[in-house]
Amino acid sequence: MGFDLRADDALIVVDLQVDFLPGGSLAVNGGDEIIAPIEALAKRFANVLLTQDWHTPGHISFASAHKGRRAFELIELDYGPQVLWPDHCVMGTPGARIVSEPLLERAQLVLRKGYHHEVDSYSGFREADRRTQTGLAGYLRERGLKRLFIVGLATDFCVNWTALDAASNGFETLVVEDLTRAIDTDGSLTQAYAEMDSAGVRRIGASDI
Repeated sequence: MGFDLRADDALIVVDLQVDFLPGGSLAVNGGDEIIAPIEALAKRFANVLLTQDWHTPGHISFASAHKGRRAFELIELDYGPQVLWPDHCVMGTPGARIVSEPLLERAQLVLRKGYHHEVDSYSGFREADRRTQTGLAGYLRERGLKRLFIVGLATDFCVNWTALDAASNGFETLVVEDLTRAIDTDGSLTQAYAEMDSAGVRRIGASDI
């Protein structure tokens, strides 16, 4: 399987930020390993987009905002189940910084998400209430971009939700599996792969491109 890149392709790099790398407050194992390969891949795309987690201090998804709760517990909020996270990617802090200058230089769009205090936002397309849109689908359509290659962090949360919403919006969606890394809490990676498969999201390797 090989993919010849086209003018209507876009590379979406999800949340390649300090707090998600080893040493960060919500570190994803091996997250640093994918930076250089993603930078190399991005050079081959005419269209590169980045997402950036950008939370308010004391965000509702933080365990510290819920007395007596611990990180990685699951609670029920108004919009449904919510994993509680360590404080991470707080707007304007060093932990929220996108780690790659080459990617920032190539990026045509940096889309921030998670900045509404009372709702989390894993997906680059829709917040966790599944109603609030980010505008990404409209941006892609207006620019005539049809096929999306998704990489970044973390496979089982922000990459997965972004891929599922991309597919539901009618975009051909491919996750470059070896250019992602997972948190994998309570079987979340297995569940994410099953959801991607059910939604028609294709999982490929970087060598396929």
